[in-house]
Amino acid sequence: MLRQIAVDCPRTVPDVSFFQQEKIQKSLERVLYTWAIRHPASGYVQGINDLVTPFLVVFLSEYLEGSVESWLISDLSPDKLSDIEADCYWCLSKLLDGMQDHYTFAQPGIQRLVFKLKELVRRIDEPVSKHVEEQGLEFLQFAFRWFNCLLIREIPFHLVTRLWDTYLAEGDALPDFLVYIFASFLLTWSEELQKLDFQELVMFLQHLPTQNWTHQELEMVLSRAYMWHSMFNSSPSHLAS
Repeated sequence: MLRQIAVDCPRTVPDVSFFQQEKIQKSLERVLYTWAIRHPASGYVQGINDLVTPFLVVFLSEYLEGSVESWLISDLSPDKLSDIEADCYWCLSKLLDGMQDHYTFAQPGIQRLVFKLKELVRRIDEPVSKHVEEQGLEFLQFAFRWFNCLLIREIPFHLVTRLWDTYLAEGDALPDFLVYIFASFLLTWSEELQKLDFQELVMFLQHLPTQNWTHQELEMVLSRAYMWHSMFNSSPSHLAS
């Protein structure tokens, strides 16, 4: 387990040089290993390493000034870093408490939410749903990573803390609300998706054009998600086959 964590930490948020500092990677290792041994039902699963990073950045921002890219972890005392690691551990635990079955054997929680996502997209945008099905693309092929890493790998890192605000505000209801966020995220490209064949769909969904996104695009995704949640969540029969 520790070996897998040590392999994954250098791969964490590779586009942000701050996370390539050895001291930060060791810090991530300690948080992840502690979480894993205290949660034996799941242990460490690839993807959880990404989920620590927003907490780490928020807590470090109390002590380090400027952009994340310019931070040097050597500017922080070992005692303060230890305190931050503890805070990250407890925040990660709180985030994942309601999603334990996302990371247990076969990850049944994610499988269940991917099915719900497929059904929701079918109700909201049948042409996209039909086209994806006709091309033989399974939602699990692209949405699994979204649920596993909570979209961290799909959007610019500077937008992640805004997304985490929404996640944490939802509390125990987060897993179900993720379905609405991810449906809104996917259908941002409704028109484009309907023009692509199977291979093009796979490539497009693996490398979504979000690199130039600002808070405006993310707010649009979240606004649609809230709207659809208010429409459908209180009337689950709307999502019945």
